[in-house]
Amino acid sequence: MSLGKPIPAKPHPGSLSSTPGLSLHGMYELTKPRLSLLSVFTASLGYLVREPLQADLSIFISLTLGTALAAGGAAALNQWMEKKEDALMARTASRPLPAGLISSEFAVVFGIFLSSIGIYILWSGTNPWSAILTLATLAVYLLLYTPLKKRSPYATEIGAVSGALPPLIGWVAAEGAPTTYGWILFGILFTWQLPHFMAIAWNFRDDYSKGGFKLHQLGDADGRALAKKSLVYTFILTGFVFSPYFLSLNQPTPGTFYLGSAILLSFYILLPAIRFLTSSNRDQSAKKLFFVTIIYLPLLFAALVIDRYL
Repeated sequence: MSLGKPIPAKPHPGSLSSTPGLSLHGMYELTKPRLSLLSVFTASLGYLVREPLQADLSIFISLTLGTALAAGGAAALNQWMEKKEDALMARTASRPLPAGLISSEFAVVFGIFLSSIGIYILWSGTNPWSAILTLATLAVYLLLYTPLKKRSPYATEIGAVSGALPPLIGWVAAEGAPTTYGWILFGILFTWQLPHFMAIAWNFRDDYSKGGFKLHQLGDADGRALAKKSLVYTFILTGFVFSPYFLSLNQPTPGTFYLGSAILLSFYILLPAIRFLTSSNRDQSAKKLFFVTIIYLPLLFAALVIDRYL
């Protein structure tokens, strides 16, 4: 699941266009480029944590290209599945399908095409494990998470599974198969997504209600249960971040640079997660937590990669 920063949208006065067209801009936006970039970024860093870039540049290129195409295809298919709901929400009403830039028929064909080419590139250019995990990512995202969003707030955890697989995909592209360290990278991204998305869900709760989604509904109107859930997963995230120091991974233990970075970044994300739960102004604290999660993730993965080469 791509749970990155939502793309702001201008309010759309109407619902779905009856005469959708086709535009290059619409095709580009159909891939949710900024959200897909998160999958490419984490897959690439998952590879670099395990393997120097110069070890086999062709594998790295196949990984980034295949991941980008598969992520873009998944985004297109997701928008095709949710076109009616997107038309009801201000933040999504200007997306290509409700805005009439792209036809539904084109969107589904385009999504299947991109996803298929991406998986093929990963299979032929990296190894079958990368392709299989990418196919699993698409299946969880499209067949489980997307329909469950309108039925249960716990769909978030299902979506986080698909969103957490890219760094594992990058790891297996270098390693050849999943290992404990690869699953730790998966755990880091899985748990990071929960405080990140809880902040989004609270800030856009009115829009989600209009679209019929239940992602922000945990039984209380003031968001306390949602904030508590966010804090619990932030603590679990911290456990994953430090786990390489306590597990036998058959890999070099991260050094002082990563340890120092992990300590600082853990305080950096824990404090706003606590404020999200305790603050009287939950709207403002949610915005702060969202901002912190955006900065936290690239810094943490960058520290892992830099430490690998020190």
